[in-house]
Amino acid sequence: MFGLGRSVLDLLLPPSSLDGEAALSGGLTASAFSKLTFLDDPVCDGCGLAMAYAEAALERCPACQARPKAFQRCRAACVYDEHSRELILKLKHADRTDLAGLFARWLSRAGVDLLAEAEAVVPVPVHRSRLLSRRYNQAAEIARPLARMTGLAYLPDVLIRRRDTDSQGGKSASGRRRNVAAAFAVPEGRRHRVVGRRIVLIDDVLTTGATAEGCARALLAAGAASVTLSVVARVTEMQARPI
Repeated sequence: MFGLGRSVLDLLLPPSSLDGEAALSGGLTASAFSKLTFLDDPVCDGCGLAMAYAEAALERCPACQARPKAFQRCRAACVYDEHSRELILKLKHADRTDLAGLFARWLSRAGVDLLAEAEAVVPVPVHRSRLLSRRYNQAAEIARPLARMTGLAYLPDVLIRRRDTDSQGGKSASGRRRNVAAAFAVPEGRRHRVVGRRIVLIDDVLTTGATAEGCARALLAAGAASVTLSVVARVTEMQARPI
């Protein structure tokens, strides 16, 4: 009965869309939704990169086979391009926290296998100085509703960023790794919440994976049983755009 009433109400008073145009179900217009490139199988089990169907028998892409990541597996909801970038930057820099629930729904679909095996959700942290200026952590805004949807423990404070690193935008893969080296840690008093748990790490964008690897190493060093990664979007191998 509630669903019928809600449908009638939406018909009479259409909800606002999240991209600022006429509303449709899911928060985006049909035009905006059609421009997004969602990632479905086959993808690399290690980094979430789309793979050709001819390579579907390979669980990992050549890059992950050559250099396995610190996080065990990864899934991304969509490709990071000019269309997804606009939405992500609205959440990240324009106070559009209303987009977080939409992204959480995307992750609940894209990362369903990871979430089914997990016990807790942990957002990639921002440094306290950046948190003061931005007022919120976009990864935490996504992780919170995702934890509610899945019934997993939400652990927003077990992982900290010990120093305010430079922006990763424009840096090479090795430069990104150096930039976040030893930047993340699990405080001694919070380790008991991590020990033995299977954790899904949440972030907005995956580029080279340097930030996620730094976080995964810190969680594993604190005793986590495993760390996987779920992100809204990931860049392709050919992209190197600042985020």
